[in-house]
Amino acid sequence: MELGTLGIWSMQLRDARREEVREAVAELDALGIGTLWIPGLDGKGAFDDVDALLAATPRAVVALGVLAVWGQHPVDVGRAVAELDAAHGPRTLLGLGVSSPESAAAVGQAWGNPLDTMSDYLDELAATEHPVARDRLMLGALGPRMARLAATRTAGLHPFLVPAEYAEVQRAQLGAEALVAPHLAVVLDTDRARARDIARAGIGFFFGLPAYRANLARFGFADDDVADGGSDRLIDAVVAHGDLSAVARRVRQHLEAGADHIALHVLTGDNDLPRAQWRELATLVGPGGGIA
Repeated sequence: MELGTLGIWSMQLRDARREEVREAVAELDALGIGTLWIPGLDGKGAFDDVDALLAATPRAVVALGVLAVWGQHPVDVGRAVAELDAAHGPRTLLGLGVSSPESAAAVGQAWGNPLDTMSDYLDELAATEHPVARDRLMLGALGPRMARLAATRTAGLHPFLVPAEYAEVQRAQLGAEALVAPHLAVVLDTDRARARDIARAGIGFFFGLPAYRANLARFGFADDDVADGGSDRLIDAVVAHGDLSAVARRVRQHLEAGADHIALHVLTGDNDLPRAQWRELATLVGPGGGIA
């Protein structure tokens, strides 16, 4: 699917009032943002929210980044994507992930081997009445084995909370064909201490989860770095903060390392739609923005 170089990743696009979301999405479309990412979480209401976003924009791709497979029957997921295609055309990108043992337990399923779980799920999805095409699928992969599965069974991977070097590692392992579309948290604030605090409040919880800790350890981050919402060194590595030019530099680092598309997640310290920040970020893809 044609995602463009930059997209917007937002929980607020699921949480805000539908009227506000429609206005914001129409503006993003007019500004040239071609892909909207929302978290799938546990699946509740996720496809309804995708439907609302697709209805609000005639052109954008809407990506679930990502939907935990626990409790999501492949038959229901395939049908939901087919219904969205019938209503809006093939503009839904389905990201899938294994999440955590707690997510499995919450729906009474055994965690098992994450790689086998995802492989089996993809098999079951492919065997349904409404299989989802490979180029319409991505995995929320972090480790090398899940990344290889993403490259061989889907369009590619949507990693969360990774430094720019991550794309270089995956390119060396997976080659040029796999789509690498990382999430990148953004704080448009030139006060470094305040920006780091906003980042910790928004994403710091995830650093303590085993999958993220293990992946960050591959890049030299120790237990001290992932404690208490993240060390300054870790925050600076996985969050683009500062003014627009600083964010642009970080985006270029990811692209030069091998990423194809960057999903920009604006953090502000509140739950309002960050429309002013989105407007600013959209200038990066406009004439003279410096990022194709």
